[in-house]
Amino acid sequence: MSGTETIRQDGHARPKGGVPRGFSRTGPVIFSYGFRPFFLAAAIWAIVTMVLWISALSGFIQIGGDYGAHNWHAHEMLFGFASAVLAGFLLTAVPNWTGRLPVSGLPLVLLFGLWCLGRLMFLVPGMFGMTLAAVIDGLFLPALLAICAREVIAGRKWKDLKVLAGLLALSAANIVFHYAAISGDHSHVATRLAVSAYTVLVMIVGGRIVPSFTRNWINKSGRTDFPVPYNTFDTAAILTGGAALGGWTLAPESPLTAIVAVIAGFMHAVRLVRWRGWATWPEQLLVVLHVAYAFIPLGFMAIALGVYEVMDARSVLHIFTVGVVACMMLAVMTRASLGHTGRKLHATKMTVAAYLALIGSAVLRPAAEAFPDAMMHLYACSGALWIIGFLLFCIEFGPILTQERKPLRA
Repeated sequence: MSGTETIRQDGHARPKGGVPRGFSRTGPVIFSYGFRPFFLAAAIWAIVTMVLWISALSGFIQIGGDYGAHNWHAHEMLFGFASAVLAGFLLTAVPNWTGRLPVSGLPLVLLFGLWCLGRLMFLVPGMFGMTLAAVIDGLFLPALLAICAREVIAGRKWKDLKVLAGLLALSAANIVFHYAAISGDHSHVATRLAVSAYTVLVMIVGGRIVPSFTRNWINKSGRTDFPVPYNTFDTAAILTGGAALGGWTLAPESPLTAIVAVIAGFMHAVRLVRWRGWATWPEQLLVVLHVAYAFIPLGFMAIALGVYEVMDARSVLHIFTVGVVACMMLAVMTRASLGHTGRKLHATKMTVAAYLALIGSAVLRPAAEAFPDAMMHLYACSGALWIIGFLLFCIEFGPILTQERKPLRA
C-alpha cells in the first residue's frame, strides 16, 4: 500500500484526504472504476447466454453457427461471462495491491469495448467469419494481462505475479479453444485448462480474502477465534490442488490423477475448516465466500470419481464452473460492489436469494446427469436458478454500479 492511503475497516483502500481512488470527477460514473461496467455486463451476459442456451436445447433457436452450439455455450461462459468478472475484480484489486491509480475513463472504455466486441462477434459468428471473431475475442485477455502486469511491475508487487500466471493460462486456453473449435477438433483440454486456471485463482486469491475478511468480521465482533493465518500448509494445499488440476486437464482418466485429487480435496477441506466459516453465520455476505470455496474439495473428489466413471465428466466440469467459479464470482461481485461504493457490507434478503439460487443451480446441474429420465427438466431448473441469481444481482446492484458512490464513512 502506498504512503498516500489509509485502510478503512471494511478492508478497502482510500487516499488520505478522503477522496477514494476511482472517484468519478468527469464522464460517466460507470467508467470510473473497472468493477462497475464489467460486473454489470457480466451479470447481464450471464442471463442472456443462459436464456439462449436453454432456448437452443429446447429446439426454439440455433446458436453458435459454424462454431457449434456446445462450443459457443462453453466459450461464452468461460471467456465471456467469467472473463468479465475477472477483469472487474483485477482492475479493482490490483490498484489496492499496488497502491497505484485504477484504470478508468477512456482506457477503461476501450478495454470494455473490446470485450463487448468479442461478445457481438460470437453472438452472430457467421456474419464476421470465425477467424476474425476468434482474433478479436482473443485480444481481450492479453490486453487485460498487459494492464495488470504493468501495474504489478510498476508497484513492484512481485508476489502478485502468480495471479498474472493464471491470467496467462486463461489467455492461452482461449486461443487453444478457438483453434480446436474452428478446426473441428474437441476443445475439452482447453475447457479444462480454463476451468483449472480459474480454480487456481480462487485458491490463491480466495485464500487471501476469505480468511482476511473473516478475521476482520470476527475482530469487529469483539471475539478472538480467528482463522488460522496463512502458512506452509496453505502453500502445500495450493500446489497439490494445482497438480490435481493439471492431471485432470491433461490426463483426466489416469488413476494417478484420482490419487492426487483425493489428497488435494482433503487438504482444501482442512484449509476451509481452518478459516472458521461457521463463525460468520450472522453475515451471509461472508458465509457465501466459504460456501463457494467448499465446492473446491467437492470438485477434487468429483475428479477422482470421474476417473472411475462413477461421475460423468460433464458433472465434474460443472461442479467447478458453477459451484467454484460462478458462486465465488457472485460472492465477490456483491461484496466489492458494496465496499467500493461506500455502502454497508451486509447482505440483503435479495442478495441472499441470489446466492441461494446460484448455489441451487450449482447442485442441480451436476446431479442432472445421474437422472436420465429427468435430465432435461433438471437442466431447465438449473438454468432457471442461474438466471434468477444474476437477475436479482442486476436488479439490486445495477443502480449501485451506475450511481455515484456514497460519502466515505468514518
